[in-house]
Amino acid sequence: MAPDSSTPGQTGLDAVDRILLHELSRNGRISNTELAAVAGIAESTCLKRVRALQANGVIVGFHAEIPPAALGLHLEALITIRLHAHARGDLRRFQTYLEGLSATQRVYFLAGDRDFLVHVAVPDAGALRELVSDTISLQPEVASTSTSLIFAQAAGPRGL
Repeated sequence: MAPDSSTPGQTGLDAVDRILLHELSRNGRISNTELAAVAGIAESTCLKRVRALQANGVIVGFHAEIPPAALGLHLEALITIRLHAHARGDLRRFQTYLEGLSATQRVYFLAGDRDFLVHVAVPDAGALRELVSDTISLQPEVASTSTSLIFAQAAGPRGL
């Protein structure tokens, strides 16, 4: 289903841009020929528009989605982290630390009573315990953690 906007909005995206983004978010491997046909534009125009969307930071990358279990990482969890009040002055450094952990899949900076939500993937429960108890919790900035196991991930709708 294609977006129905026909004029540029506050974002500066017009209806054709939205169609391109919608299709690329559903299938990042779609050929330029197919994408141009769906958008109803010439292939050269399509390529220029996609490159412009990349240059403007609207498209930030294309990637392969690999389930962690395919890499032997059979246990996924969400860890919420609350920092000590005195540590909140250097949130970017702590975020960079979290992003650098090999188990980290995603890091979210939160509003509310927790500072970070970290999605991790590890081989087993022992590795998760070590990550939380012996790695993250031992950081001097950390006031508390809470861990929730992910039993299954429901696939939401793909695309915009």
